[in-house]
Amino acid sequence: MSTRQTMNLRDLQYLVALADHRHFGRAAEACFVSQPTLSTQVKKLETELGVTLIERRPRNVILTDAGERVVERARVILEEAANIQGIANQAHDPESGTVRMGLFPTLAPYLLPHVVHRLHARFPGLELLLVEEKTDVILQQLADGQLDAGIVALPVHDDRFEQQLLFSEDFVLAVPADHELARAGEPVDLAVLANEHVLLLEEGHCLRAQALDVCRLAGATERKGFRATSLETLRQMVAAGVGITLLPKLAVQPPVPPSEDVRLLRIADPVPRRDVAMLSRPKSVYRDFLPKIAEIVRDLPVGLASDGDRPVDAEMVSPAW
Repeated sequence: MSTRQTMNLRDLQYLVALADHRHFGRAAEACFVSQPTLSTQVKKLETELGVTLIERRPRNVILTDAGERVVERARVILEEAANIQGIANQAHDPESGTVRMGLFPTLAPYLLPHVVHRLHARFPGLELLLVEEKTDVILQQLADGQLDAGIVALPVHDDRFEQQLLFSEDFVLAVPADHELARAGEPVDLAVLANEHVLLLEEGHCLRAQALDVCRLAGATERKGFRATSLETLRQMVAAGVGITLLPKLAVQPPVPPSEDVRLLRIADPVPRRDVAMLSRPKSVYRDFLPKIAEIVRDLPVGLASDGDRPVDAEMVSPAW
């Protein structure tokens, strides 16, 4: 039997998962199959193609040159197959289908409680698969066709994607309840940060870069010897009196419980903020549907993400700071 007759999409999915995870166990878990099944199917694919695609090592695998090129084409094939299924779904119901959306970690757990139920109510036929990853991973997965849309903080200088501004989110200053700044009146001027040592996230988080920009503007520096892996760690460090930090406003709104050990201070104009946008590929099968999803996400209650009256234009804009 010829290769053309036996090679199938599932085998290509297994190979791409192996390329992404570089480990049989993790790739099998991602594909919801047993490790022996994935290993057998990839070996079968190599036999059918008559070429070695991966080098098997005790703790990981690496792709051969041929494997890299096959994976590159396999991603295209899988994306097109997903597009075909999406076209069929939308022909049946234009407001249905499976949309894979990526969100970055300092936004996802704080935004989703305010939008998921409304999306489900508005689009009952929509299956929304949510992926929480750092921005650079979201952009790569969006480009590779593994995601249909990504919600990220601007600016993103990448002409492969269309951008729809969703909302602007203010930052607030979080200080220990017994800190000198906790007695300051609101709103506080950024000048109060001069010579302060601010707690920040680890490398790779877009919020780290945004907070560093604010610190440089205000004359503050990073607290040496500490970098948090999450906003919750930052919050706990502030509550423990270790230092002060900047938090995005959604991260301090219900259902996030308040802390008696943390005082949150509004910042005077010009308020540091981040612009949040939805990115998608121009030729996505969901290009007509995604703006409707964006409109639901954009329609946040007044004051939830920002205290200002800054109008939201769906076109791309530059950050306010």
